Amino acid sequence: MNKLLQNFLRYVAIDTESVPDVEQYPSSHKQFDLLTLLRDELVALGIQTEMDEQNGYVYATIPANTPSTYKLGFIAHVDTSSAVSGANVKPIITSNYDGKDISLAEGRVLSPSEFASLNAHVGKTIISSDGTTLLGADDKAGVAVIMRLAETLVANPQIPHGEIKIAFTPDEEVGRGTDFFDVARFGADGAYTIDGGGLGELEYENFNAAGVKVVVHGKSVHPGSAKGLMVNAVLIAMELQSLLPAFDNPMYTEGYEGFFHLTDINGDCEQAVVQYIIRDHDRAKFEAKKVLFQQIVDFLNTKHGAGTVDVKIVDSYYNMKEKVAPHIHLVDNAKLAMERAGVTPHVCPIRGGTDGARLSYEGLPCPNLFTGGYNFHGRYEYIPLEDMYKAYEVALNLVDIYKDR
Repeated sequence: MNKLLQNFLRYVAIDTESVPDVEQYPSSHKQFDLLTLLRDELVALGIQTEMDEQNGYVYATIPANTPSTYKLGFIAHVDTSSAVSGANVKPIITSNYDGKDISLAEGRVLSPSEFASLNAHVGKTIISSDGTTLLGADDKAGVAVIMRLAETLVANPQIPHGEIKIAFTPDEEVGRGTDFFDVARFGADGAYTIDGGGLGELEYENFNAAGVKVVVHGKSVHPGSAKGLMVNAVLIAMELQSLLPAFDNPMYTEGYEGFFHLTDINGDCEQAVVQYIIRDHDRAKFEAKKVLFQQIVDFLNTKHGAGTVDVKIVDSYYNMKEKVAPHIHLVDNAKLAMERAGVTPHVCPIRGGTDGARLSYEGLPCPNLFTGGYNFHGRYEYIPLEDMYKAYEVALNLVDIYKDR
């Protein structure tokens, strides 16, 4: 476990925060710092490695040492969320956790009274941020696990395995992790993203997703003489929100329940720009949500005048389940790999997206495996070292399971 910990601490020390809503790719050049390091570490291990110098992807191949023809892939992303800074991460390592509050910097505490998940990890080694930044376990834990797997296979050539494919990607956190991913160049028959949460999580269902941009065109007139003339764009934007189902909202939904989420609103009387995301696991319900949104816009244009409200609805990604189902052995074998590691599989839907969703639609079936981490994207992010090690054991077990396929 010490080697896995060393890898993890080395990677979280590198700031790789991605940047939303920019055209360049990757969205931040500093992601190359870790991508280049990973390339160099793989090369130093003697592993065949190449890097997409323009887009940042790192692809590596460990040749088979058995007659297996199945090419199994493992993928993780290097970037961290912009929700909280990922610069100057100072991990706190709490050995033999006693179930009490963990003191962080600036008077903050990581407390089981607020984060009940901690109660399941008494006696383990907890790695947390110091509360001034996020930790970066999402997804540098996945990166560390894959690199430890590569190190193990190289150091132990007697371990039988088929051809193993490895990839590290940028910009997953801004939804662009696979924009330029070359599935053919990667060359796997099936793969796993190691990018999930708590111990035992196994995910092969995710939201169908769309992004929505609404522009409301108003008419500004001095309020003293505005009667019958003013058209207040912000008020119409508020009216639009009021017409959406009140409880189809992230704060009221869980499991397989979808939602409309108002992510951003800016404007004044003359113009308002509103951004939404639409999500649902069920494709028919997803399509119905988009139809409803368009109907509301049509109603507002009828009420306030044609052209008052412009809307653009663009699909982002779809539920990977229909693409993974024909390759359900990837799910069944992940369960088996967990059971061999003494982990109880917990199959759950992703209430979000994953690189694996888009890759599955590009011909690479790709379920998602746990890393062991909790409270991603925030100051109270933490990961038990023992659970991260279990993710490594599961990956190693998968290598063994697929050696004869």
